[in-house]
Amino acid sequence: MTTEAREFCPNCGDPIEVDPAERTPLPDAVGKRGKEQKLCDSCYFDRFDLVDAPDRIEVLVCSQCGAVHRGKRWVDVDARDYTDVAIDEVSQALGVHLDAYDVSWQVDPEQVDQNTIRMHCHFSGIVRETFVEEEVVVPVKISRQTCTRCGRIAGDYYASTVQIRAEDRTPTTEEIERAEEIAHEIVAEMEETGDRNAFVTEVSETDDGVNIKVSTTNIGKKISAKVVEEFGGSFSDAETLVTEDEDGEEVYRVTYAVRLPPYSPGEIIDPKDDDGPVLVRSVRGNLKGTRLTTGEDYEATFEEGDAPEARRLGDLDDAETTTLVAVEDERAVQVLDPETYRTETIARPDYMDTDADEVPVLKSRAGLHVVPEQDDE
Repeated sequence: MTTEAREFCPNCGDPIEVDPAERTPLPDAVGKRGKEQKLCDSCYFDRFDLVDAPDRIEVLVCSQCGAVHRGKRWVDVDARDYTDVAIDEVSQALGVHLDAYDVSWQVDPEQVDQNTIRMHCHFSGIVRETFVEEEVVVPVKISRQTCTRCGRIAGDYYASTVQIRAEDRTPTTEEIERAEEIAHEIVAEMEETGDRNAFVTEVSETDDGVNIKVSTTNIGKKISAKVVEEFGGSFSDAETLVTEDEDGEEVYRVTYAVRLPPYSPGEIIDPKDDDGPVLVRSVRGNLKGTRLTTGEDYEATFEEGDAPEARRLGDLDDAETTTLVAVEDERAVQVLDPETYRTETIARPDYMDTDADEVPVLKSRAGLHVVPEQDDE
C-alpha cells in the first residue's frame, strides 16, 4: 500500500504534495527559507519577488577625469557617457531570488536629464517549474565631484623632486628631454597597473638642469635610477619634514639629486695620456670611447671611473666636412684644413673610409682629427 506524502500550507491550509526525500526531518531545523518553501504555489507567488532592487542609485563620478567612486576608492573607467556606468552599477545592486534559474534580463536606459538615467530592467526566469517575469525601474543619479587624484593635481601636490644636474657642466638638451620622457614613461607604467596616485606635477628647467616634481617618493626614486642607468652618474636623496597628517604622522618630501658625469656621449675630450683625443661613447660605469688617432677602443681605469682627467675639445656636432686629398699609408692621410684650406697630414683612424671624397674632421687645440660619421654612432 502506497502512502501519499502530504504537507499543508501554513498560510491557507491547503494540502501540498511533496517528495518524501525532500521532507524536512525535524521542524526545528526549518529556517525562514524552509518555511517559505512549505507554502503552496498560490501563497508562494503572492509573496514572491523575482528581483530585489533599490529605490534609487547614486553614482559619484569625477568631473575632471571621469573616474567612478566605488566602495572607498576611485576607479578609472575611461567613460564620458555614463550610461554604461549606470548599467554596471545597477547590475551590481540588483538581486535575483535564489529559487530562480535560467534567469535572463535586459535593460532599457532612459536619459531623463543630464544627471539622471532611468533604468527599465526586465527579468525572466523559472521558479517552481513556472515561468515568471518582472520589471523594475531604478533611477540612477549621476553626481559629479573631484577625485583625490585630480584634487591633488589641481593643488600642485608633490611628494618628491628629481633634480637633474651634471658635474662641471650643464646637462645637454638630449639629457633633459630624455629625463622628462623617463618621468612620463614611469608614470604611465604605474597608471597601467591601476596606481591612481602616479602623476607628474611639474617640470621646470633651470639654468643648471631640470627639476621634476612627482606625486610619490617611489616615482622619484624610479626616475632617478633610470636616468643614472641610461646616462651614468649617481643620485642621492634628502628628506624634508613638511607637515603632519590628520593622524599626527609626520609627512616628508624627498629630493633626489641626480649628478650626471662630467662628460657626455658625443663629446670629444683629450685625456692626459698623450695618446690623442677620444670620442666619448658611454659614461655608464667608467668612461668608454674611441681614440681619434687610431680608432681603437678607449676605457678609463677603475680609479678614474666616468671622470678621467681630461680637457674638453668639442662635440661630434662641431665636426666639419672637408676634402680627403690622399691616403699616405696605414697611419696617415692628407686633408684640407677647413679653415686655411691648406693640405695637412693627419692621423688615419681605422674607422675612416679611404674611398670617400670627403671626411668629417674636428679642429681643436689638439690639432686636426678625422671623426666618425654621425651615422656610425
